[in-house]
Amino acid sequence: MSDTAAATPETGGRLRGWFGRARSSIDALPLHLPVRLGGDAMTQTRATPARVLGFDQAMVWVVIALLAWGLVMVYSASIALPDNPNVASRRSLSPWSFLIRHVLSIGIGFVAALLAFQVPMRTWERWAPWLFIVAILLLVAVLIVGRAINGAKRWIPLGFMNFQPSELAKFAMVLYAASYMVRKMEIKERFFRAVLPMGVAVFVVGMLLLAEPDMGAFMVIAVIAMGILFLGGVNARMFFVIATLVVAAFASIVATSKFRRERIFAYLDPFSEEHALGKGYQLSHSLIAIGRGEWFGVGLGGSVEKLHWLPEAHTDFLLAVIGEEFGLVGVMLAIVLFLWLTRRIMHIGRQAIALERVFSGLVAQGIGMWVGFQSFINMGVNLGALPTKGLTLPLMSFGGSAILMNLVALAVVLRIDYENKVLMRGGRI
Repeated sequence: MSDTAAATPETGGRLRGWFGRARSSIDALPLHLPVRLGGDAMTQTRATPARVLGFDQAMVWVVIALLAWGLVMVYSASIALPDNPNVASRRSLSPWSFLIRHVLSIGIGFVAALLAFQVPMRTWERWAPWLFIVAILLLVAVLIVGRAINGAKRWIPLGFMNFQPSELAKFAMVLYAASYMVRKMEIKERFFRAVLPMGVAVFVVGMLLLAEPDMGAFMVIAVIAMGILFLGGVNARMFFVIATLVVAAFASIVATSKFRRERIFAYLDPFSEEHALGKGYQLSHSLIAIGRGEWFGVGLGGSVEKLHWLPEAHTDFLLAVIGEEFGLVGVMLAIVLFLWLTRRIMHIGRQAIALERVFSGLVAQGIGMWVGFQSFINMGVNLGALPTKGLTLPLMSFGGSAILMNLVALAVVLRIDYENKVLMRGGRI
């Protein structure tokens, strides 16, 4: 690579231009490695040049594709909502209302992601405990001043958007759990000194989320914490003890809650006379929508179920509308995109750990578990494989807080990948 080429960043659009400085700084570094990743020595030679970019372009384009597809589907699923008396009675709506709000959320999230990318991982590590405390305070605040919708207090009104503290709590738990495991690395085999304090933190967050109530977010946060403990090197027997306790806790929550038990029974037989117009209503109409789509769908905008039959079609059940309008092909494409994205994030995490950047690696893998698990739950609910649970489809469903925190989390992953590549080129962070 010549000095001129190394000093001049590509100009392929706004996004590449923004990261041009980062990319050129990497290209200016020495071309020798070597770095050992997973036991394989990696070196660069003239015969096999390796071009290292400032960010993972493939990952960025997959995220953009999911955002763009989600934007189209949110508009398609919400265009008839102004005619729904249950929704229109709460506010004045136009066919463009949800589309405009979704575009605004993506714009805010994009700006926040650009800012998050500029923050070094060592700074995120210092901020982790404080961000976790802020998340807990907001979870308390939402119970006091939060806005109640459909019987749940999950949102703090900010004027331009309703902020959902549980989304920040997911991100804060990733950072805090990773920071905690790095600090407790030497005593990770001791249950009371290493694992129990983390369990108390998850318990406090869980109680606040169940008070909203938001069991779906609690499940995601519990999986994030358990996953990071396991990847951080907690003894396997200890991990299975923790997993057993968590499963028992969720089982007791369901057993002691009447409406959660009814959801389980409705999931087992959503088309029964008892459940079809009750707790099984959403699931039965989701399955009808996906069934109508068959192989290739009825065409974009042709969904019938979104016309006031399927509740929350633009949020929790967006995949059902995708299935109706794009068929099995559309559903499989969404599954493949999320599977690829999750796998790529986990790979970046493993690469960071191989470079002895444990905090960064655990953060990336925690975000990968967050995106992968929440996508799995949402898709399972839409397809009738799991009981109904109020979790959105990451990057696609309508919801300002979710889009904002998803983009910030993915920007942190891109930052980890950028720092990995700097180190692999012999540079300093």
